[in-house]
Amino acid sequence: MPDASIFLTFLIALAVLEITPGPDMMLVIARGVGQGRRTALLTVVGMVFVAGAVQVGLLVLGLASLVAAYPSALHVLQWLGAAYLIYLGIRMVWASFAHQSAARLKSRPVSGWKAVREGTLNSLTNPKSLLFMFTFLPLFVDPHAGPVWLQLLVLGSIQKLVGIFSLGGVALASGTVGQFLHRFPKLLAWQERFTGIVLVGLGIRLLLSGSPSPAPSAVRSI
Repeated sequence: MPDASIFLTFLIALAVLEITPGPDMMLVIARGVGQGRRTALLTVVGMVFVAGAVQVGLLVLGLASLVAAYPSALHVLQWLGAAYLIYLGIRMVWASFAHQSAARLKSRPVSGWKAVREGTLNSLTNPKSLLFMFTFLPLFVDPHAGPVWLQLLVLGSIQKLVGIFSLGGVALASGTVGQFLHRFPKLLAWQERFTGIVLVGLGIRLLLSGSPSPAPSAVRSI
């Protein structure tokens, strides 16, 4: 494994990543406020365990090298993620106008499977998470410190598991706020509209931000 100083740098970078609002956090907040803690936590399960297993597996199998060699692959993922955020945002705004009463909102909950699926898709197409995992995470690998695949497996797993605490805390907090807002259906509707607009804005920003460029040294690290 990398030495202590490199590993500490990795943990600091990871902490900054986790506290920075992004598509995953926005979706968890929306689900917590609109559907409650259980749905928000199931969304986190999809992000951390399902999407995490896929992302770490691809990382270990060498997708980081592929993305570094072909930046257009990450560009395509960026477009897919942007389109999905815009779709979720528009759907939330539409639902806020279609269902105004708290009783109606509670009678049409998001199923557990749907929450896990949305969390998985959102994380798999989240450029912030993908950029960190496939371009910056390999920078912390030391080829002389042991098998590269094992270091990628450990570092990638740590990154995803930290999401249990960061996103899980957001899920619990937003669920508490949601319980309060359910007493005031008009406030809940406006919250859904605001969150939907933010998601659409994030999606449009991703579409207009151009193609992310993998760090050249990431290739040498792998």
